[in-house]
Amino acid sequence: MFGIFVIIAALGALIYLAYRGISLLLLTPALAILAVLAAQGGPLLANYTQIFMQATGGFIIQFFPLFLLGAVFGKLMQASGAAGVLADSTIRKLGPERAILAVILSCAVMTYGGVSLFVVAFAVWPIAQALFQQAQLPKRLIPATIALGAFTFTMTALPGTPAIQNAIPMPYFGTTPFAAPGLGVITGLIMLGLGWAWLERRARALGPGYGAEPEAVAQKHDNAPSLTVASAPLVLVLALNVAFTFLIIPAMDTSYLERSEFGATDIGALRGVWSIIAALTLACIALIMLNWQRLADSLSDTLDAGAKDALVPIFNTASLVGFGAVIAALSSFTLIRDWVVTAGGDNPLISLAIGTSLLAGMTGSASGGMSIALSTLGETYLELGLAAGISPDLLHRVTAVATGGLDALPHNGAVITLLTICGLTHKEAYGDIAMVAVIIPLVALVVLIALGTGLGSF
Repeated sequence: MFGIFVIIAALGALIYLAYRGISLLLLTPALAILAVLAAQGGPLLANYTQIFMQATGGFIIQFFPLFLLGAVFGKLMQASGAAGVLADSTIRKLGPERAILAVILSCAVMTYGGVSLFVVAFAVWPIAQALFQQAQLPKRLIPATIALGAFTFTMTALPGTPAIQNAIPMPYFGTTPFAAPGLGVITGLIMLGLGWAWLERRARALGPGYGAEPEAVAQKHDNAPSLTVASAPLVLVLALNVAFTFLIIPAMDTSYLERSEFGATDIGALRGVWSIIAALTLACIALIMLNWQRLADSLSDTLDAGAKDALVPIFNTASLVGFGAVIAALSSFTLIRDWVVTAGGDNPLISLAIGTSLLAGMTGSASGGMSIALSTLGETYLELGLAAGISPDLLHRVTAVATGGLDALPHNGAVITLLTICGLTHKEAYGDIAMVAVIIPLVALVVLIALGTGLGSF
C-alpha cells in the first residue's frame, strides 16, 4: 500500500510542479529516482541509466526526425510568408469570427491525413499565430484550439484515422480502423461541437486583444506567395504521407529489415515513421524551391532556428516517457494496473473505459495506457464483451476514445510540447486545454458508452 501511495505522490508532484513551470529535464529524473528510493530503496543508478535513460533515449531515437522536420517545416512556413498568406485567406473567407474554427479544421485535416500531432503543432502554430493576431483573439487560447483539432476527435473517434490510438486495439479485437463508424462520427462531432463552443465562449469572455508583441506573428513580405503556393506544402505533406503509407512503401522490397543490423524488424513497425519522414523532407524541399527568392537570404538562419526549436520539445517529451517507464517498473505499479483494468463492475464497456482512462492518465500517454490495459486483459475484455452481446467493433471504439481524456493531464508530453511551441505556461493556457482535451472527451466517452449499450455498434 505504501508503494501505491509513493506512485500517486510522485505523479501528483509531477503534475503540480510541471504546472508551476519547473523544467521537466530536471523534474522527471529527480521524481523518478525519489519514487524508486521511497518505494523500494533502489538500485538508484540502475533505475536511472537502465530504465529512465533507456526509455528516454528510445523515444528520441524513434521520434526525433519527426520533431526536427516538423519544427523546420513550421519555421519555413513562417519565414516564407506562407503562414501569413494562409491566415489572410482564412480571415477573408471565413471572417475573423471564424478564426478559431479555421485553426481547428486545419489541425483536424492534417492529423486525419496521418500527420503526427507533434508535427501538426509545429506546422499550424505560425498559421494560428497570424490568424489570432489579425482577428484580435487571445493568444492564450491557441494551445487549446490546436489541441482540440489535433489531440481529440481525429486521434480517437473518427473512423479510419491513422493515429496509433486507433491501430493498437485491432490485433486484440480483430477489428479494422473503421470500427463502429457511426458511433465514431457521433462521438467526434460531440468533441468538435462542444470544444468549439467552449473556445468561442472563452474568447468572448476574455475580450479582444492578442496579448503579445506584434513581431511574434508570422512574417509578411511585399512579394508574398500566392494562396496556391502558400497552401501547396500542406497539401503535399498530406498527399505524400498517404502515398508513402499505402502505395510506395508497401510496394518496396523491405525484406532486408529482417537482418540483425536493421533490428530484425518488419516494415509494419516502421511504415508510419518512414512515411512522415519522407513526406516532410520532400515538402520542406518543395517549400524552399517554391519560395526560393523569399528564403534565400535567410535560409540558413531559418533552418538553424527550426532545428533548435525541436530540441526542448523532444527532450521534454522523452523525459516524461522515461519517468513513466520507471514508475511502471515499480512492483507496486502491478497492483494499480491489475485494479484499474478490472474496475467498473459487470459492464465490460465501463470497465474497459475506466481502466484505459486511468492508465492513460497515470502514464501521461494515450497509447501507453491502452497498451497496458489491452496487453493485460485484452482477451478477457473480448470474451466478456462477446458473452454480453457487445461487438468487438464497439470495444475497439470505446478503447480508443477512452485514451483521449485523462492522457492530456498537465504532465502529458504533447501538452508540454504544445505549450513550449506556443511560448506559454500551464498557468496561462492549460485550463482551456483541460476543458477541450480532458473534460469534453470524457463527456463524449460517456455518450458513446450509453449509445453503444442501448443501440449496439453501428
